[in-house]
Amino acid sequence: MTAPAQPRATLSSIISPEGSLEVLSQHEVNRLHKTSQSGLHDLLRRCALAVLNCGNPSDDSLAILEAYKDFDIEVLQQDRGIRLKLTNAPAEAFVDGRMIRGIREHLSSIIRDIVYVYNEIQHHNRFDLSTGEGTTNAVFHILRKAGTLKPGRDPSLVVCWGGHSISREEYEYTKDVGYHLGLRGLDICTGCGPGAMKGPMKGANVAHAKQRRKESRYLGISEPGIIAAEAPNPIVNELVVMPDIEKRLEAFVRLGHGIVVFPGGVGTAEEILYLLGILLHPSNKDIPFPLIFTGPADSAAYFQKIDEFLVYTLGEEIRRYYTIITGDPVAVARTMRHGIDEIAEFRRTHQDAFYYNWRLTIARDFQATFQPTHEAMRSLALHRLQPTHELAANLRRAFSGIVAGNVKEDGIRAIEAHGPFVLTAEPELMQRLDELLTSFVAQGRMKLDGQHYTPCYVLK
Repeated sequence: MTAPAQPRATLSSIISPEGSLEVLSQHEVNRLHKTSQSGLHDLLRRCALAVLNCGNPSDDSLAILEAYKDFDIEVLQQDRGIRLKLTNAPAEAFVDGRMIRGIREHLSSIIRDIVYVYNEIQHHNRFDLSTGEGTTNAVFHILRKAGTLKPGRDPSLVVCWGGHSISREEYEYTKDVGYHLGLRGLDICTGCGPGAMKGPMKGANVAHAKQRRKESRYLGISEPGIIAAEAPNPIVNELVVMPDIEKRLEAFVRLGHGIVVFPGGVGTAEEILYLLGILLHPSNKDIPFPLIFTGPADSAAYFQKIDEFLVYTLGEEIRRYYTIITGDPVAVARTMRHGIDEIAEFRRTHQDAFYYNWRLTIARDFQATFQPTHEAMRSLALHRLQPTHELAANLRRAFSGIVAGNVKEDGIRAIEAHGPFVLTAEPELMQRLDELLTSFVAQGRMKLDGQHYTPCYVLK
């Protein structure tokens, strides 16, 4: 049950957007003004509230909405563009009555992407989202609109995945890894929330300052449901909001030049299965893509359990796609730097773009939007009598549903209304899955307040 809301300090203000919303044509202003009042207002309100409330570590979006039930955001149309009217916004987003600039940038990015996706992707016939080509093109255009494609830069973008519910030791380790990546001229891309998504950016930020590195990138890629639960951390200087988890994950693998995975829960397991399912595709066999699992020395047992689950479900050959390094941030950074150098050479040889991985084949099972309803979760085929990439896709969907039940407003409401999701699998796979999920709960990796976690699923 959601805890009773506590009164919070609020402030009302009218602000000008930052970045790409500063200069708009009259047609764009009219469209933005209309859209904000015809179906997207509630989505904008929930995401905006999370961004304005970024100092609060809670991942309970319903509790935040209840605490600020009188908050509202309105798009005001003016001859020179738009302004945003905020009513009863969290006071922590302001200093002496002026909104913190980073928060204003994030707020503007969210509005830009939500409106662009609504007008140009979801309600426009220019992209056929029922096809792989159409989906990949849509992801490309969203990223281009956000200005994240950098044609003139060598490969340097390291995607960092991991849990928001991590120990202090694990968090400090993510900072150390980010620091050593930053010393080697590498940038950071994450899901932009707290924990393992914040630490690498903090570490890289210090390293970039020491190296006097200019135009450093701290890129956050999220989706509305996650934004509403986990506001972008303040270090993010580029924010992109994708319409759903599938397009978000595709954006990571198309943009990123390598991936580092820190300890996490079901969300991290979902991301691992997504990437490995793609790399298992026969068309991707010879495409380099450095993938490292890492954490402090004490996390060796955690990665051993992940490794055992992957080998059982996807086969022994899966180990060729990742490297496990624990307790050694320098080795992680050196290995990743070497892997990205190999990618640069590979793309030069094949005349591929550095800024978007067009060559990677992503099967439709990994692109089609999965709505984690009770029926859909119950119907998932969780058995090994299917190709490994299809099993990886179904396991990814199962973990995606658990993430929704944990932190997303729609998922939380569905669990409250109809009880936990039911997952059915073959007996031994069920046992392995149960052991893995139980270990996540025991380690407090399901939510920020992990010791009070009530599972949103049952295994039968």
